[in-house]
Amino acid sequence: MQIDVWLKAACDDAERRGLPELKPLLETLARSTAALREADRSVRAVLADTAPPGNLAPPGSLEDE
Repeated sequence: MQIDVWLKAACDDAERRGLPELKPLLETLARSTAALREADRSVRAVLADTAPPGNLAPPGSLEDE
Protein backbone atom coordinates (compact mmCIF):
# COMPACT_ATOMS: atom_id res chain seq x y z
CA MET A 1 0.00 0.00 0.00
CA GLN A 2 1.22 3.46 -0.84
CA ILE A 3 1.91 5.60 2.20
CA ASP A 4 -0.14 8.56 0.94
CA VAL A 5 -3.15 6.30 0.32
CA TRP A 6 -2.79 4.77 3.79
CA LEU A 7 -2.45 8.21 5.40
CA LYS A 8 -5.60 9.53 3.75
CA ALA A 9 -7.59 6.45 4.81
CA ALA A 10 -6.23 6.60 8.37
CA CYS A 11 -6.95 10.33 8.71
CA ASP A 12 -10.46 9.88 7.31
CA ASP A 13 -11.06 7.06 9.78
CA ALA A 14 -9.78 9.15 12.69
CA GLU A 15 -12.09 11.97 11.63
CA ARG A 16 -15.10 9.62 11.42
CA ARG A 17 -14.32 8.35 14.91
CA GLY A 18 -14.14 11.88 16.29
CA LEU A 19 -10.37 11.68 16.89
CA PRO A 20 -8.90 14.58 14.91
CA GLU A 21 -6.00 14.81 17.39
CA LEU A 22 -4.61 11.61 15.84
CA LYS A 23 -3.88 13.31 12.51
CA PRO A 24 -0.49 14.80 13.51
CA LEU A 25 0.57 11.42 14.90
CA LEU A 26 -0.51 9.62 11.74
CA GLU A 27 1.33 12.17 9.59
CA THR A 28 4.50 11.67 11.64
CA LEU A 29 4.18 7.90 11.31
CA ALA A 30 3.75 8.25 7.54
CA ARG A 31 6.87 10.45 7.24
CA SER A 32 8.88 8.06 9.41
CA THR A 33 7.76 5.05 7.38
CA ALA A 34 8.68 6.80 4.14
CA ALA A 35 12.13 7.68 5.52
CA LEU A 36 12.74 4.09 6.64
CA ARG A 37 11.70 2.71 3.26
CA GLU A 38 14.01 5.15 1.48
CA ALA A 39 16.90 4.25 3.79
CA ASP A 40 16.30 0.55 3.08
CA ARG A 41 16.35 1.23 -0.68
CA SER A 42 19.59 3.19 -0.31
CA VAL A 43 21.31 0.45 1.68
CA ARG A 44 20.18 -2.17 -0.83
CA ALA A 45 21.55 -0.09 -3.70
CA VAL A 46 24.92 0.30 -1.99
CA LEU A 47 25.09 -3.42 -1.20
CA ALA A 48 24.14 -4.32 -4.77
CA ASP A 49 26.86 -2.02 -6.13
CA THR A 50 29.57 -3.38 -3.81
CA ALA A 51 28.71 -7.09 -3.78
CA PRO A 52 31.02 -9.34 -5.77
CA PRO A 53 29.36 -10.82 -8.88
CA GLY A 54 27.37 -13.96 -8.19
CA ASN A 55 26.86 -13.30 -4.49
CA LEU A 56 23.40 -13.48 -3.03
CA ALA A 57 21.86 -10.84 -0.81
CA PRO A 58 23.21 -10.81 2.75
CA PRO A 59 21.51 -13.17 5.23
CA GLY A 60 18.49 -11.62 6.88
CA SER A 61 17.93 -9.06 4.14
CA LEU A 62 14.35 -7.98 3.58
CA GLU A 63 12.36 -8.97 0.54
CA ASP A 64 11.53 -6.21 -1.94
CA GLU A 65 8.12 -4.66 -1.64
